Amino acid sequence: MVAVIIACEIGFWVVLGAGLAARYLLRRKRLGAALLVATAFVDLVALVAAVVDLRGGATADWSHGLAALYIGFSVAFGPTLVRWADERFAHRFAGGPVPTKPPRYGTQRAVYEWKLWLRAVIACGISGALLFGAIRLVDDAERTEALGGTLSALPKIVVIWGIVALTYTVFPKTRPAHPRA
Repeated sequence: MVAVIIACEIGFWVVLGAGLAARYLLRRKRLGAALLVATAFVDLVALVAAVVDLRGGATADWSHGLAALYIGFSVAFGPTLVRWADERFAHRFAGGPVPTKPPRYGTQRAVYEWKLWLRAVIACGISGALLFGAIRLVDDAERTEALGGTLSALPKIVVIWGIVALTYTVFPKTRPAHPRA
């Protein structure tokens, strides 16, 4: 299972790179767009592999939980990551505008952090649904015990991420009075 997750991660970056290269270097916008959309299907490989493994009688371990986390976070953060890479690739290879950077100070930074937290909530929700579904699918408490452990970690991820966002709200970083020369 770990090898499948690693292969999916590598596959994601290869398909993303191919999509950006097709879009900007080869000037094939439709092919580039199709490859960028295909990044989402790379995640399906991990999901199918985990389901096949569990349906085949495997006892779930940490790698099955990691597969659910990988899929949840890819779905929630994937479009943002593709946009981030697209901006940088367009700037570097196609004369596009300077990529945007996240806000550094004040309320704008706090809002940015809360948006990331919301994506983390979505990611954990998707991961939780996948884990719960796998537990119900296998319906054997001994074989899915590890999935329950991963499921119980999801609220901790949300809380810790929320604390980080809260610190940007309560203790906002302020712009320096005198910019560096």
